[in-house]
Amino acid sequence: MNAFGLIQIGLILSCTTITSSLQCNHLPWQQRKVIENSLRLLDKMGKKFPQQCLREKTSFRFPVQVLQPRQKETVGVAIEEIFQHIFYIFSKNLTRAAWDGTALDEFQNGLHLQIEQLEACVIKKHTHYRRSKEDSRLKLKKYFRKIDCFLKDKQHDLCSWEISRAEMRRCLQLIDKVTRKL
Repeated sequence: MNAFGLIQIGLILSCTTITSSLQCNHLPWQQRKVIENSLRLLDKMGKKFPQQCLREKTSFRFPVQVLQPRQKETVGVAIEEIFQHIFYIFSKNLTRAAWDGTALDEFQNGLHLQIEQLEACVIKKHTHYRRSKEDSRLKLKKYFRKIDCFLKDKQHDLCSWEISRAEMRRCLQLIDKVTRKL
């Protein structure tokens, strides 16, 4: 390969790196936009919270401490993991939810896109998420497992989905609050 070819490859690689880092610099702003859109879509998916479901409300207790670490990278890893869990939950048996399918698809697509962007920026910095951060990962898993078990126990009925949808709304609002502080 000649010197001109090597220069071209070098320029392409540096442009890709610059573009990638620019995207990552704007990630908190992008996250706020994605979260705003996700909240709007969650509202659009279903109607008002059904009255008959009020007595079934349960507290899943989101582990807020996972969004309060000192390093931005750790917050990014936690947010990415939260989005992955939300995506997983909303990819389940939704037949009884009777939600707007288009809004649900847009919600899932937005989450998937955000997960990809976070993965690219955070570059799976799970090295920062070592022992002290492993506790945070376990707390998130436990929290989302409670929601998943709740849905299974209620056989994915309408109320269980509406309660889960309301919980995901609270979860996204917490992420929004954190990203506004970054």
